Amino acid sequence: MAESKMSAEIWKSWDRNGKTEFLSKCAAVLESSDESPVFATGKHTSDLTRWTYELLTAALSGQVRKESALAGLEELSALHPDLPSLILDVFCILDAETCSSEVSEERLRFHFLLKESEKFLSDRLLKERGEIDTLQEVGTLKTKAFYTKFIKVKTKLYYKQRKFNLFREENEGYAKLIVELNQGLSGDPAVTLESIKSLIGCFNLDPNRVLDVMLESFECNPREHKYFVPLVKSYMPDSKILSDVLGFKFSLYQGPGAEKTPKSLYILTALMLQYKLITLEDLLVWLVPDDAAIFKDWETEMQDAREQIRKMNVVSVKDKDDKKDEPVEEKETPAEKYEGNQKFGLCEALMNLGAWSVIKDLCKKFPDHYLMEQPTISRAMCNLLHVIIDPLYKTECSLGPKIKGKPVPKPEIILATPQVFTFEELKDNVVSMFQLLGPYIYVDPVLLAKLIRICKSALSKLDLDGKKTLPTDAPMYYEVMTLLDESILPALSFMDGNCCIAEDIWNVLKLYPYTHRYLMYGRWKNDSYQYHAKLMVRRADAHKKIKSIMKRVSKENIKQIGRLIGKMTHSAPGFIFDYMLLQIQLYDNLIGPVVDSLKYLTSLSYDVLAYCLVECLTQADKERDRVKHDGTSISMWLQSLSSFCGAIFKKYNIELSGLLQYVANQLKSQRSLDLLILKEIVQKMAGIEAAEEMTAEQLDAMAGGEMLKAEAAYYSQVRNTKKSSTRLREALADQNLAVALCLLMAQQRYNVVYHETENSHLKLVGRLYDQAQDTLVQFGTFLGLTMSVEEYVNRLPPIDSLLSTYHIHTDVAFFLARPMFNHAINNKYEILRKSDPNGKKLTVVQKQQKYVEAAAAVMGPIVESVKPLHPLKIWEDVSPQFLITFWSLTMYDLHVPVEAYNKEIAKMKQLAVQALESKDMPSSKSKKEHERYIALQEKIQDEKKKQQEHVDRVLARLRHEKEAWFLSRSAKAAKNETITQFLQLCLFPRCIFTMPDAMYCAKFVHTIHSLKTANFSTLLCYDRLFCDITYSVTSCTENEANRYGRFLNSMLETVMRWHSDKAIFEKECANYPGFVTKYRVSNQFSEACNLVGYENYRHVCHKWHYKITKAMVVCLDSKDYVQIRNSLIILRNILPHFPVLIKLGHIIQKKLEKICEEEKSQRQDLFALAMSYIGLLKAKSSQMIPESSFHQVGDKQQRMDAAAASASKPSGGGGGGGSGGGGVGTPAGSADTKSINGDSKDKTTSAVREKRPILAPTPTKGPSQQNASSDSDLTARTIKDEKKKERDSHSHSREQHRERDRDREIEPKEKLMKKEKVKDREEEKWEDEWREKRKDERHREERFMDSEERHMYSERDRDRDRGRDREREREREKEKDRDNSHYSVADDRELSSVSNSSAGSAHRRSQEPIDADRDVKRRKTDASSSSKSDRKVAAQLDYLDEVTGAIGKERRERSSRTKKVAPDPDEKELRKERKLGRKRQDRVMEEPTMELKRRKDESSKLGHQNGDQVESHRDKHRFSREKSPYSRERSHERLEHVESREKHSRRTVDSKRR
Repeated sequence: MAESKMSAEIWKSWDRNGKTEFLSKCAAVLESSDESPVFATGKHTSDLTRWTYELLTAALSGQVRKESALAGLEELSALHPDLPSLILDVFCILDAETCSSEVSEERLRFHFLLKESEKFLSDRLLKERGEIDTLQEVGTLKTKAFYTKFIKVKTKLYYKQRKFNLFREENEGYAKLIVELNQGLSGDPAVTLESIKSLIGCFNLDPNRVLDVMLESFECNPREHKYFVPLVKSYMPDSKILSDVLGFKFSLYQGPGAEKTPKSLYILTALMLQYKLITLEDLLVWLVPDDAAIFKDWETEMQDAREQIRKMNVVSVKDKDDKKDEPVEEKETPAEKYEGNQKFGLCEALMNLGAWSVIKDLCKKFPDHYLMEQPTISRAMCNLLHVIIDPLYKTECSLGPKIKGKPVPKPEIILATPQVFTFEELKDNVVSMFQLLGPYIYVDPVLLAKLIRICKSALSKLDLDGKKTLPTDAPMYYEVMTLLDESILPALSFMDGNCCIAEDIWNVLKLYPYTHRYLMYGRWKNDSYQYHAKLMVRRADAHKKIKSIMKRVSKENIKQIGRLIGKMTHSAPGFIFDYMLLQIQLYDNLIGPVVDSLKYLTSLSYDVLAYCLVECLTQADKERDRVKHDGTSISMWLQSLSSFCGAIFKKYNIELSGLLQYVANQLKSQRSLDLLILKEIVQKMAGIEAAEEMTAEQLDAMAGGEMLKAEAAYYSQVRNTKKSSTRLREALADQNLAVALCLLMAQQRYNVVYHETENSHLKLVGRLYDQAQDTLVQFGTFLGLTMSVEEYVNRLPPIDSLLSTYHIHTDVAFFLARPMFNHAINNKYEILRKSDPNGKKLTVVQKQQKYVEAAAAVMGPIVESVKPLHPLKIWEDVSPQFLITFWSLTMYDLHVPVEAYNKEIAKMKQLAVQALESKDMPSSKSKKEHERYIALQEKIQDEKKKQQEHVDRVLARLRHEKEAWFLSRSAKAAKNETITQFLQLCLFPRCIFTMPDAMYCAKFVHTIHSLKTANFSTLLCYDRLFCDITYSVTSCTENEANRYGRFLNSMLETVMRWHSDKAIFEKECANYPGFVTKYRVSNQFSEACNLVGYENYRHVCHKWHYKITKAMVVCLDSKDYVQIRNSLIILRNILPHFPVLIKLGHIIQKKLEKICEEEKSQRQDLFALAMSYIGLLKAKSSQMIPESSFHQVGDKQQRMDAAAASASKPSGGGGGGGSGGGGVGTPAGSADTKSINGDSKDKTTSAVREKRPILAPTPTKGPSQQNASSDSDLTARTIKDEKKKERDSHSHSREQHRERDRDREIEPKEKLMKKEKVKDREEEKWEDEWREKRKDERHREERFMDSEERHMYSERDRDRDRGRDREREREREKEKDRDNSHYSVADDRELSSVSNSSAGSAHRRSQEPIDADRDVKRRKTDASSSSKSDRKVAAQLDYLDEVTGAIGKERRERSSRTKKVAPDPDEKELRKERKLGRKRQDRVMEEPTMELKRRKDESSKLGHQNGDQVESHRDKHRFSREKSPYSRERSHERLEHVESREKHSRRTVDSKRR
């Protein structure tokens, strides 16, 4: 038995053991009784109450700590569920005890205990038992509204009187009312209303309750709406009261814990709204939630969707375990949310009834499509639409009368919206319903399929083909677009891989033009997702999946990846393609696998892909730069996209109209970068390459027919492009873009230079120009191959319109119009041939005559139309007929590539045999391949035969026209103006147009020459082409430089073929007007001197090679990127025929080595070009020849050639001399050599020519020099006899002296070589040893030979003038030596010590550009010393002097000189002896020269007293090396050495004079 009172020791030891003892006693009391401690009576309950009271009192007095007391109370309350109530009772007692006016410490402890007890006592129990004031003081109640509410509730419960009208209202009245409302449903509502009124009056019923009972009956019988609606309307016409009654009914189902609103109530309300018994505005105020809450929910959903998209693009750094620990917020499920929204239920009921007018008003009060996002509402809407469109669908889209579809269930209640039977009714009533439903039609795929078929049926009645736009009044045209835009296409995004629906949609979309389709695609891809949260989530999921798929794309899993991509693109292709295109722009190696993986796409997906490509390119105009950061090339992303476009349009049947129109629009905006797309499309789809790097065999095959081009000229075989090229041609024809693109590209070529790239890098300008040019040629070739000639002629404007109206340049205009000319001529030829009675028996000559007549008939009007395009002065030199003939012909018309045809025929034969003998293929297949190759072989043979006949006819036409090509105004015009106009109007524009055109130009020049065309100088034409090509090279783009190089190579090929063999020259050039040196008005030439001889022609060839070298050196020294690049390209192209001479090859190689050193770390592309050409040049060095083997030269030049050959080939490998040296010319001094007049000479004259060639005269001598020559001849004749006697006795001793002299000559050379080699190594350590040695040897040999020759001449004159006037003659000879040395140094400085002549300074000067003043002075001198007949001959040779100074000078020298007797062998021996003596004297003079040089070096080190270098006398009169583009890069020591020797010689002369 427990004690009635706790001892005081328990409170003192509460923390130690008092609490345990207290709780144990309380537990014992509770176990002793089974009753509740609150409701039980007896001692036990009072003990628990007392002990609790004592515990709290001890806590209030401070005997027990507050926290310890609370812990004890918490454990006590856990012993029994009813103990918290008992504890609160004790708190109420203490509250009364501690309550006082003053706040004491005891009261504060009480507040603390009560506040902290909330942790284990329920809030509800506290508020029920505690005093309101105390709870507010503690903080449990925070507002005073609770007290007010408490008073109201208390008053209502205890003090308000209730009404009980049991005596006035009886149940019988309501029972009769219910019976009356439910039994007469088919009766008259007016009769029923009278009965109700009687019941109200009889039983004194409440009218409001009667209305409520009436609505309850209506709710239970909604099908009887025709009965109840008039009844309710008659009983209560006030809509406001009806709305309040209904609102009161809805309010019973609101709030937490309320029941679900019944559907019958929604139907009742919908019916009353439909029949306008109530208004929507009066009712909505009673429904929950309010509009603001609905808008807030919608914004929350949109924000959550955007947040989900953002999180998918963010990489989380949290661990998965950390994410699991995060609390998950519980959200209301969509079903619960829908059930609690009474407005959604009302909307669903309205849908079921078809109350369309009310639905529209209700939807306007909420966000767009928010109601339709609810699946229940959207399904109800779909069911409604099924019923409405069913009659129209069965009428227009039924499969047949015998096939019955699934019947559509009709609703039990009669609809408010009528069904539609025609497209007009559909347009007026139903289209807006589908718009409201929007993309949520996806919940019913059957309805979506019905709608698509109805749309297709409506458009099929309009006769659409997808290429034209109908007027705005066309029925259903734009309505179907609206349905596609707002409902059908967005609904496809909700569907998972439904390819059938996608194909049905495409069957409708393909009836629209691409402009309308792309508009809808853009809204579908970019706008639809912004208004629908669910679509945003779908897009984010698809983006995540495509990222994962693109990471696994490879060549090995194309099939599997392709299926995944195809399934995803069935529903949402737009943004999937956006991501794929982004990856392709970054990684171009994905192009192949991605193109192959797209084979599972639907037609709709392919069309969307075309739109995405155009959109990607369009957006890039604003967001990305199409040029790389260096500004010199096109960006890689644009190149990747262009390549992808070509591959995807080639492989799959995708409409091209949009992309082609985009390129055309870019050209209209003067933007040519996107031409790369068109270039790739034409190349991939048509197999026509814009290739510039073509081999010689391919270029030869390009002159053949189409079969030969397809088999041998193109890199890729054009076999699988028939279908794709047809699609491309049809796309161009449908949009009328074929001619438009050609004209735009032709105009854009010059816009690139003058408008588009004003601030761009020159390299980029050239590339864009080349791209426009190549694409134009490629596109024009495609049109010519794929279009029929009639179609081509009908679409292309006439040639005069192209030139004048569209301002197209001649090269492009004739390139486009050329197929028209050939077609018209061939048609006219066939007409003329068939009109002849003997048409089938015509001979070859007669057929050619018919062809000439046809050409004249067709080209005559064209010739007349071209005349006004140029000034009349031009037609005085070149006839319009020649201009048209040149531009209208091609290589196919002039040349039959027999070798290419024979090679391809042999190849076909071999393949046919291999196919027949192949064991890898079945016999049937091998036999079929064999037959195919045989058929192809026969076609090529027929093509060859047809081309040969065609070429013969064209040549006959040219022979007929040639007399009228060049008019003979005067000889000057024939020489100058004619060639100028030919080069300017014809040759230069066309030779850089295409590679075949470059070959055609060279062939046409040769054809003009071969036809013996009057008034045309072949020699002058070649001379104008080769003499100065610097400006032509500088003005070319990269591709034009390639073409120009090929043109020069072809011209050089002809030139060197004539140079190689005299027989060829005599056969193809002798007696040809092109090699005539003087023209007459009669165009007749009879004198032999009018023609250029073979040897003179070889000199001219040498001049041309020198001029080309000079131009190349200018470009290479310019430091300009374009000039260096173009010169390297041209050098590479003309390598087979240039350089041929060893000396010129060394010069070019030296320049290129310098470029390599300078550009190695600067411009890598130039470095690579130069290095590759150096390698090719070194490989060809063994085939180069010295100048003496190229043409006749003097002794000095022969020695220089020998030194150069020995320097370049120290091992003794022969570079070839004579006719065997590279196949260019015969040896100088051959017995068969002829003079300029063609007269043969005897052996003695040939021997003389070995020493002094005719075409290399010495400088014209003055009177003193002529006297010196006569004196030397007299001296020679005087000592002739003495030397003849001594010759035999001293012959052996002379040979020994010569050997010793040779050894002595070698010794100082070797010493000098060693010294200069050491110096050069110290100055230029970075150069390779072998290259420096080679250059030093060459320069030293040239310098040594020049000094030897000067001393030789001076010694010879001193010996010769030993008798009379010795001192005066020596001074004259010294002056002549100084003049010669000046000319020698100047020529060395001009072109890296390359002599421009083969013998002497006069010939060198003749190779330079003609100076008019100097030429006049020379002619006056010649005229003063020649006879009258000689002056006449010199005047006749003026023309040839303009072509080459060498020939003219040689003739004038020959006419002005007196004939000299050839020296005999004795005199030759005498001269050799004197020469050896002069050499020994020179070695003696060399020692003071070295001493002077040493002193000069020391003085130059000391410098000027002001610190400046003393300027030498030679430097004052010399141009700076930087100003001269041909300066040789000599070392400082070599120049000083030459100067010291000159000063020493001048000092010696001055001392002798004194």
